[in-house]
Formats: sequence, C-alpha cells, structure tokens
Amino acid sequence: MQNKSEAIKLGYFVDILLRHRWFIIIPFCLSMITGIYFALTLPEIYSSRTMILIQPQRVPTDYVRSVVSSGIETRINTLSQQIMSRTNLEKIIEQFNLFSDPEYKNIYLEDKLATLRNSISVDVTTTHMDTNSFSITVKGKYPEKIAKIANTLASFFINENLKFREAQAVGTSDFLENELQIMTKRLEEREEVLKVYNQKYMGGLPEQLQTNLRILDRLQELLSEQKSSLSDAKTRLIEFENSIVPEIQNFSLTSGTNQTEYLSNIDQIKERLASLKAKYTDRHPDVIRLNKIISEFDSKIKNKSEGTEDLETSENSISYNDTNTRQRELIKKEIKTLEEDITKLSDHIRYYEKLVEDTPKREQELLSLRRDYRNIQSAYNSLLNRKLEAELSVNMEKKQKGEQFRIIDTARPSKKPISPNMKRLFLIAIAAGIAIGCGIIYFLEFLDSSFRDVKAVETFLGLSVIATVPALNNPKIDRKQNLNNIFSILSILLSFFLLGGFALLTFYGVEQTIEVIKNFYNIKI
Repeated sequence: MQNKSEAIKLGYFVDILLRHRWFIIIPFCLSMITGIYFALTLPEIYSSRTMILIQPQRVPTDYVRSVVSSGIETRINTLSQQIMSRTNLEKIIEQFNLFSDPEYKNIYLEDKLATLRNSISVDVTTTHMDTNSFSITVKGKYPEKIAKIANTLASFFINENLKFREAQAVGTSDFLENELQIMTKRLEEREEVLKVYNQKYMGGLPEQLQTNLRILDRLQELLSEQKSSLSDAKTRLIEFENSIVPEIQNFSLTSGTNQTEYLSNIDQIKERLASLKAKYTDRHPDVIRLNKIISEFDSKIKNKSEGTEDLETSENSISYNDTNTRQRELIKKEIKTLEEDITKLSDHIRYYEKLVEDTPKREQELLSLRRDYRNIQSAYNSLLNRKLEAELSVNMEKKQKGEQFRIIDTARPSKKPISPNMKRLFLIAIAAGIAIGCGIIYFLEFLDSSFRDVKAVETFLGLSVIATVPALNNPKIDRKQNLNNIFSILSILLSFFLLGGFALLTFYGVEQTIEVIKNFYNIKI
C-alpha cells in the first residue's frame, strides 16, 4: 500500500511537471543566459600577494640591545598608514598609470585614491603569541600591474622599516646625548658646590672629627701644662718678692743708705704692694706689713741727714738692686710669655671646640649635598650607559644587523580571478532558475480549481463516478501536441547546452572557454 501511495504521489508530481514544463524550462534557460551574461560582462578582479618574513636581530641581544621599543604590529600599522597616505598613493597611480581607462575619466582623484586604498590590504600572521610574517595583498583588473604594485609596496615596507628603525635609534641617541649634557652640567655644578663647601669648612668636616678631637686633647694638655708653669712662675715671683722685702728692710736699716737707694727699694715695695692689693684687701697681713715698711722708709728719709754716704756701701747697694731687678724682670717676662701662650692656646681650644660642636651640623649639610650629588651621579651613569647602548644600536641599525623585513614570496601575476566567484554564480543561477519555475508552478496549482482525476471528483462532491469519457483524438490538437513535445525537447537540449557552456565558463574560465571553442570550431573570434 505504501509503495502504491508513493507511486501515485510521484506520478502526480511528474504530471504537474509535464503539464507546466515550460515554466521550468524557460526560467531555467533565462537564468542560465543571465548567469552567462554576468560571467562574460562582470569585471574580473585579480589578486596578487607578497609574503614578508620578519627576520630577528642578527646580533644577540645579550651583547647589543635594540632601542626600537615599538612592537612589530604597531610598526606595521604605522608603515601601513604611510603606505595608505595620499602622497604615496598618488605616486603609485602616476608610476603605474592607474585609472587611465576612459571609464575613470570623470572620476575625482579622491575617489581614485579611495578605490586604490580599498584594494590594498596588509595581513599580519601571528604564531605562538609572536608575529613572524605579514602579507601585502593588492586587488585589481590587471594582473601584471597589481603584481608590480604589490612588490613595490613590499620594497617600500622594507626600506621604510630600515629608515624607521635607524631614525628611532638616532633620535634616541641624540635625546640621550642632550640629556647627558644637561646632567653633566648639573653634576659639575654639584661638584663645584661640594668643592666650595669643603674649602669653606676645611678642618671642620665630619671626616676630620677624630683629628680635631686629638688636636683638642693635645691643646688642652698644653694649656694645662702652661697654666701649671704660669702658676709656678707666679709662685716664684711671690716667693722672690717676699724674700727680698726683709733683705731690703734689713739692708736699709743697717747700712744707712742714701735717699736714692731708699727710693729704689721703696719703688719695688710699692710695686709688690700694688700686686697684693689687686688680689687682697687692706687687712691682709702682707699688705699691712708692706704699708708699714713704706711708712718707716718715708719717716727715715725725712730724718736722715743730707751727708754723703760711704762709696763702698753705695756700690754694694747698687749692685744688689740691679741683680734683684734683672731677676725680677726675667720672672715677669716668663709670666707674660706664659700668659700670652695660654691666651693663644685658649683661642685655639675655642676654635677647635667650635669645629667639634659644628660637626653634626656640617655632617647633615654634607649628607644633603652628597645625597644630591650621588643621585645626579647615578642618573648621569645611567644616562651614560644608555647612551653607549644607543650608539651600539645605531651602528647595528646602520649596518643592517637589526630586525629586518625579507621577502620570501614575491607577488606574481595571477592567472585566475578572485571575482566574480564563478562557482557561486553558477550555483545561484541554477538554484534561481529551478526556484522560479517551481514557484510559478506552485502558484498556478494553488489557483487551479479543476479536477484532475475521478478520486478528486468523488472526494470533492461526495458522489460516486459511474463512468468516464476518454479524450477524443483531434488531428489539430495532435499536431499541436507533437510540436509542443518537439520544442520541449529542443528547449531541454538548449537548457543542457546553456548549462554546459556555463559550466565551462565556471570551471575553466572565460579565456580558456573561448580558446576551447576556437579550437573546437577552428575559427577566430
């Protein structure tokens, strides 16, 4: 039962296709003709592609580091923008005489530039997170021209990359040179500040603290010794003066010296008295004693007769007074010298004490100055190292030992166009022809309300069919039917011919198909 039902359905559809065969044949032929027309008239677009390898730096990076810090993708994008610039595209148009066809006569230059810009593409190939190559693809109607354009652009990429790297290396080196000069000037200024500071506070610098302390200790020892000597000298002076007063008194009372001798002795006693009064009050025993002696001398001088003294006694008195005076002057001179030395030592001690006291302050000031100096020196050394690295990098780039672009696949004229897509056009034409025919047949069948068989009548009317009348033979109708069949066969053959021709155009190309036809018919087209 199922096979019978399927046979009925297949026969039903075959009957529909036979009745409406022209609605299949005509749209199919028209679709094939349209497809062939587009295949012959649509402009053929060719594509040429050149592959460029990114060759790593030849010198190991452990020895020479490149100063070109921009990534390869960034650099390729930058170079692409240069390629797509108006100036460069105008040069390409003039060099290869593009858009010289009459159809481009009235087109503005901006539109030509946009068309050329859209026909160029740069594709980067990345493997394992590393860019190792990229390709330049150019599309156009003339295979030879676009291949030359692709190779020209590849050369431009290579040359501009070398210029870019060298310019960046030179620019970096020049920048570091300028910064190094500025840093050198700052370093020299700091060195001069340190020099002036060291000269200004020479002797009081932190590193001289121990020396100053040793000098200070030595000065204090000397001061102590000088003070001790001064004390001894003053003691000797006092002892000497104390020793000569009784002698003067005894000598003056027993020898009966003249008024001049008295006056000489009295002067010595008065000097001694003045020295004692500077230290003690009038109640001091020595002061009272000396005052008494002076009073006695004064009274004796008044009571003494004006007669001449014995010559021998006078000479003894003079000799005695000279010896005492010289000895006394020597002791005083020694005391004066010691006092001057003590004053000088005290000044030196105060000077070195000031140096020691100011040492923490100088240390802080020097710490600040040296810290600034070290920072500037560190920056200077860093710039100097970078400058040397930059110079090596510049030399490396000039000798073309750095990262380079190398063409590994030169663009060649393409034999097969990439547009139009003949296979797609072929399939679309076939699908469109069949779809249009089937759509028309479905629409006609949907509008047709006639009965095609007995079962349809019985189903629709609900009545049983008793008998059917067969179609009568009519010669005119038979001839018409025969002609229809003949044209149908011819149309089907035409459809296959068009389909075959379209297939040749699709799979062999227009030029190859024309060559096949020429060879087949041995004619010139």
